[in-house]
Amino acid sequence: MGNTFGTLFRITTWGESHGGGVGVVIDGCPPGLEIDESILQRELDRRRPGQSDIVTPRKESDRCRILSGVFRGRTLGTPISVLVPNEDQRPEAYAEMEQAFRPSHADYTYQAKFGLRNWEGGGRSSARETIGRVAGGAVAQVALKQLFPAFEVVAYVRRIHDLEAEIDPALVQAAAVEANAVRCPDAAMAARMIERIKAVRSEGDSVGGMIECVLRGLPAGLGAPVFDRFEADLAKAMLSLPATKGFEFGSGFAGTYQRGSEHNDAFELREGRIRTSSNRSGGVQGGITNGEDIVFRVAFKPTATIAQAQRTVLADGSAETELRARGRHDPCVLPRAVPMVEAMAALVALDHALRQRGQCG
Repeated sequence: MGNTFGTLFRITTWGESHGGGVGVVIDGCPPGLEIDESILQRELDRRRPGQSDIVTPRKESDRCRILSGVFRGRTLGTPISVLVPNEDQRPEAYAEMEQAFRPSHADYTYQAKFGLRNWEGGGRSSARETIGRVAGGAVAQVALKQLFPAFEVVAYVRRIHDLEAEIDPALVQAAAVEANAVRCPDAAMAARMIERIKAVRSEGDSVGGMIECVLRGLPAGLGAPVFDRFEADLAKAMLSLPATKGFEFGSGFAGTYQRGSEHNDAFELREGRIRTSSNRSGGVQGGITNGEDIVFRVAFKPTATIAQAQRTVLADGSAETELRARGRHDPCVLPRAVPMVEAMAALVALDHALRQRGQCG
């Protein structure tokens, strides 16, 4: 239960942080897509550990193997299974977590739910689980580009701690995002963000922030009324990612400071199409896309596992204690979370595109 996402285009992720490997089964993929391991690998390289000096130094190449569902470079329409072996497991670094719960981590809640837990690096609660999501999202992006040639998804770090960049989502380009280690397209602010992350890491601490994402090139009509609204499925997708604490769509909470006369997106005719003169709706109205850019933001908390001593309790409930985590951890998860956000957005978009085609043709 709880390991499968999607309706027509579905992914099921599996594996633990320090087990033999992690992976994904992708089901419902249209046949005939040109897919090979290099397409998946490009996205996995963006989320892998050890890619810069502001992320965890865990040494994982995250090399993927497609085990099924692809023949001579094309999808068969059958389940696609992808394996990524774990190469740098160090479960001994987590031995203290067998005896004590890490504050604000999933140690206690997994124990409460299942009666036991994999304490080696967090098991399924580890961000290594997201490898399967990113691989699935890479396949989804190929399918979306075939359905909608103008489609693109661009996520970027907008804020780290209290350092926030002013970025126009209508103009931001992927090349600017990938131009620095923190994945903020504002170069000057990116430099300040990197220094902040390094400073916090030197203190054995961590910081969070916000990622903004824009989807372009999707037509009007995707999504469904009431329970399966496009933005509602995006919210579930984003809040299922590790360390997320908030989701904001379109104008978000800032819209609560406006009147209807200020907030409404007026319709106009532009180049023979019905368009909106502004985009405070974030590209969705009534749960259905209106053809404008889809814009949303995701809040990520500071990494729970830090090197400072913290108060906690023993796992058997016998006493309070103090825990100073060892192991290799991100002082800030946001740079590596950018491709995760893009992947989940692509999964939602493709699933709704296939549902629209199935219901309405």
